[in-house]
Amino acid sequence: MTDVQSATAGAHMRAELTSQPETWARAAEMRAEQALLPASGARVAVVGCGTSWFMAQSYAVLRESVGHGETDAFTASEFPLDRDYDAIVALTRSGTTTEVLELTERVKGRTPVVGVIGDDTSPLVDLVDSVIALPFADEKSVVQTRFATTALALFRASLGEDLDGAIADARAVLDETGDDDLGDAEQYSFLGLGWTIGLAHEAALKMRESSQSWTESYSAMEYRHGPIAIAAPGRITWQLGTAPEGLRAQVEATGARFVQHPIDPMADLVRLHRVALDRAVAKGLDPDQPRNLTRSVILDD
Repeated sequence: MTDVQSATAGAHMRAELTSQPETWARAAEMRAEQALLPASGARVAVVGCGTSWFMAQSYAVLRESVGHGETDAFTASEFPLDRDYDAIVALTRSGTTTEVLELTERVKGRTPVVGVIGDDTSPLVDLVDSVIALPFADEKSVVQTRFATTALALFRASLGEDLDGAIADARAVLDETGDDDLGDAEQYSFLGLGWTIGLAHEAALKMRESSQSWTESYSAMEYRHGPIAIAAPGRITWQLGTAPEGLRAQVEATGARFVQHPIDPMADLVRLHRVALDRAVAKGLDPDQPRNLTRSVILDD
């Protein structure tokens, strides 16, 4: 990588990840769009691919946990076509992902589909029954940051959550000098509980995509059922949100570093975004154009 390339590496990702407090605030105010999401009591499936699947997992847990109805999350390719749902929420930044388009075409006329989309000119717009467009959160970087969290902010607000605290926490994270040691580990395990399990999976994916790092992710309660064997000096176990009692001590006994911040878990994901970006650039990588990846997965016939 030349000096010029090094200076611009990850420029899109940096601009996009630092804009998250503003895009979350905007999504939280989109009351008319939030009303397009399935009503309370509806049986809902939320589908996506990659990052969108992990955000679907978080939304599904949140929606069901506050009593709005049974909610499942699937990758679009694994959606059970023989199962009845009142509605499907299809989450996709590009609106061009092959599996999402194919699923939408297959259920058209049978199950209503709400598309939550970053590119409001995409083919999915004409296939779904309702569109929630978030073009202000769309991205140039291949590695997703703000679209995913902005969609989740929209979902959380639609469930009655006040996001002022999460937004304030994210701004505080972005104002911090940072913890250089977070970017120097040999290996990372990300953990979550409930709705933050999706965030843990997303954190692992983000670090892996952007900096080609060795990452894993688990339910925090399952971590002690085998995966803790990977914990060792020079490695990090990072809990997003509340940790099970006693887990910190067990991880620290292995010599690994246990990381947990007393802030909104979505804001802690912003911290991870910055760590992943800085780690990538330090390794001479450009997370705007990560190895083997494109902005959207479009499969050949």
